[in-house]
Amino acid sequence: MAARKGAAPANISADELTKYYRDMLLIRRFEEKAGQLYGMGLIGGFCHLYIGQEAVVVGLEAAAEEGDKRITSYRDHGHMLACGMDPNGVMAELTGRIGGYSKGKGGSMHMFSKEKHFYGGHGIVGAQVPLGAGLAFSDKYKDNGRVTFTYFGDGAANQGQVYETFNMAALWQLPVIFVIENNQYAMGTAQFRSTSTPDLHTRGTAFGIKGEAVDGMDVLAVKAAGEKAVAHCRAGKGPYILEIKTYRYRGHSMSDPAKYRTREEVQKMREERDPIDHVRDLLLQGKHATEEDLKAIDKEIKAVVNASADFARESPEPPLDELWTDIYADA
Repeated sequence: MAARKGAAPANISADELTKYYRDMLLIRRFEEKAGQLYGMGLIGGFCHLYIGQEAVVVGLEAAAEEGDKRITSYRDHGHMLACGMDPNGVMAELTGRIGGYSKGKGGSMHMFSKEKHFYGGHGIVGAQVPLGAGLAFSDKYKDNGRVTFTYFGDGAANQGQVYETFNMAALWQLPVIFVIENNQYAMGTAQFRSTSTPDLHTRGTAFGIKGEAVDGMDVLAVKAAGEKAVAHCRAGKGPYILEIKTYRYRGHSMSDPAKYRTREEVQKMREERDPIDHVRDLLLQGKHATEEDLKAIDKEIKAVVNASADFARESPEPPLDELWTDIYADA
């Protein structure tokens, strides 16, 4: 992926660019704070950070409409923030507190928001893919015009249940966008070592599912591809595959030293391909914002994130009787 230069497309307003910058920066700063809290022992278990991949969810949320659904894997904090979930509730859940979205019982990998149509957060590799098709089946049955974004990674793209789902989704023409977040390393194995083809967006060809590859370090490219996929689904043409080529700067999880790649490779991506810096440059070059404007946004975002950490610390742990709640749905 070559370095990008130039102005933003004419159909993108300064307000839109600023929103994308703000949304991506919120995810970046939130994840940095989550990493700090993990190091302090305030977040336990697994914690998978989204740093570097921010343009994927922000770009696709820009193409979504109210009522559209999203479901993803365990690297899920960015998706929650991008769809409008409260940073306080997300951080409290990470720290296992009652103020969290799942009352402190789900942790980093398992939280939900019915209000924001966010259906997890799933720890089993690829498990969310058939569930995403199920959400889309519900929408198809109700004929409500909604679309489901089903996110999974390049590692999960080799799971058998993914192809069973492709078959059903194509057979029933479900309004589901399969979003392959290809960060190139799955857990810790480079794609070329684990996958027989470099083109994951072609995996639906046998089922008649259209797909395309997208530059996942460019939020505007992701938005444009998302709008195309969404229009396809809303028109009743069935599922669509987006292989969004992105890159995570941190290890697979907080416990991963990432020795399977060089520091120079990561640094090169940070310096030449960072999605937030790209939008920052567009704002400055187009004279849509000044350095002081952007510093003010960063300060504001840091205040929001620090407040979420304070909220999480002050929220109590769930009482023992919470073990018996949320087991059965109310009839």
